[in-house]
Amino acid sequence: MTLSPSGHTDTFARDHLPPAGQWPVLEFTTEELRYPERLNAAVELIDAPVAAFGPDRPALRTPAGEVWSYGELRRRTDQIAQVLTEDLGLVPGNRVLLRSPNTPWTVAAWLGVVKAGGIAVTTMAVLRAGELAPVVAKTRPTVALVDHRFLDDVFAVRESVAPDLVVVPCGGGTADDLGNRAGTKAGRFTAADTAADDVALFGPTSGTTGVPKITTHFHRDILSIDNTFGKHTLRLLPDDLVACTAPLAFTFGLGLLVVFALRAGACAFLTESVPPADLADLVAEHGVTVLATAPTAYQQILRSGRADRLTGLRRAVSAGEHIPQGLWEELRDRTGLRVIDGIGATEMLHIFISAEGDEIRPGATGKPVPGYRATILAPDGTELGPGTEGLLGVIGPVGCRYLDDERQAAYVLDGWNVTGDTFLRDEDGYFWYRARNDGLIVSSGYNIAGPEVEAAVLTHPDVVETAVVAAPDAERGSVVCAFVVLREGVAGDAATVRSIQDHVKARIAPYKYPRDVRFTDALPRNPSGKLQHFKLRQLLTEQIVEGQP
Repeated sequence: MTLSPSGHTDTFARDHLPPAGQWPVLEFTTEELRYPERLNAAVELIDAPVAAFGPDRPALRTPAGEVWSYGELRRRTDQIAQVLTEDLGLVPGNRVLLRSPNTPWTVAAWLGVVKAGGIAVTTMAVLRAGELAPVVAKTRPTVALVDHRFLDDVFAVRESVAPDLVVVPCGGGTADDLGNRAGTKAGRFTAADTAADDVALFGPTSGTTGVPKITTHFHRDILSIDNTFGKHTLRLLPDDLVACTAPLAFTFGLGLLVVFALRAGACAFLTESVPPADLADLVAEHGVTVLATAPTAYQQILRSGRADRLTGLRRAVSAGEHIPQGLWEELRDRTGLRVIDGIGATEMLHIFISAEGDEIRPGATGKPVPGYRATILAPDGTELGPGTEGLLGVIGPVGCRYLDDERQAAYVLDGWNVTGDTFLRDEDGYFWYRARNDGLIVSSGYNIAGPEVEAAVLTHPDVVETAVVAAPDAERGSVVCAFVVLREGVAGDAATVRSIQDHVKARIAPYKYPRDVRFTDALPRNPSGKLQHFKLRQLLTEQIVEGQP
């Protein structure tokens, strides 16, 4: 793999990319995906929209009524770039840790880092010191820009693994606060002369398997997700107000709220931690036209009786987990929305299989977005035909490149990005989700897809959330175990267990029903909202070791 001459003075990122032989195939099959050799993504995300739509157009809004125009966002972006380079000594290729909820200053900080030629390492504000430490140790940031409410864990990490890390608070009003530092700058900055294939982003994986990896993404990759899913499937309009519950550290949120919104001249509606029912109220109150959130949030909005609050939406997007067909159809019937489903991955930066409008086939994830191709693979890499379940393989303009990680070899198979999902492709080219590869349950010789059982359990009127995993069983090898969060006021007793089991037997093949049903107040999720099935499996294993039922 031949790379362009780098604009980075600090060559850490390129020095730790995977060996060329472990890279996936990269393809640039549309005119939009062909980039000049020199490219700075931040210029395209803020300077270009200001030129195209004018500086006075609203770019960012918050529920509290704060509004930043495109001109204000560019000025603060440039001021932060000046602080980084003039005051903190940042040189192109240095890494900058960002730790903050979704706020206007977080967006400006991310853009400022990229514009200055730095590499953004955006982390979720809810991570604790023990979770942050391996990310910091791996990425070696020189500066951390941190919301003042979340400083303590960063200070703890600095003491343990990064003694030279410069920590700059944001939002607290102190003399060294990022806002006060930025206010001393003119707000005019010439973007670093970076290569299109210089690294702009380190994306820690969300850790559904328990051990985060660091994905690397180039300046051109950031634009490529808009030139594929953004422009061909989502298709934002300049008058859209876009809300997304995912944090900017989750690349789903970064795409929706920064990349897609800014390139379209639209306005991002930035919220912090909002319960789904309250989110629905905010959508209606503020006139949000595009909402992106996880299936669980849509489920809870329906269960809270607030479906009518979504009827003003022009677009609704579901990602992070597969949306069950029953939930999709209920949303359609109660709101008129044909929710855009999609599968993406941190390794791939954003969504690569999806469908919208009349192209949606309920229950299917969709087809490859223009710019990508996908296939179904056998474990040995052989491509399988329609109607056969297998490993999902994807090729496109972006691909997996872990930072100095031996697990790179497991993600790429014969040039395909292998996402860890089992899919089926039908005769019409639609891809149907079956399970995560680690989510298949083998019981008495039967292969049972956990998500299919989850979808059936979720249709029970007393169920709010569920997660299905394999529970070890002496006779059957394993049995289907459903962890269930019940609607308030419903008793978690033997009668409810039987009701759920009978309900599932009536909806799918009876052998798939959950023989083990366990009620819980909440399900484990990572900070991006994804269910952590591995924690439930660990819990079951620990109970067996301790002799518990």
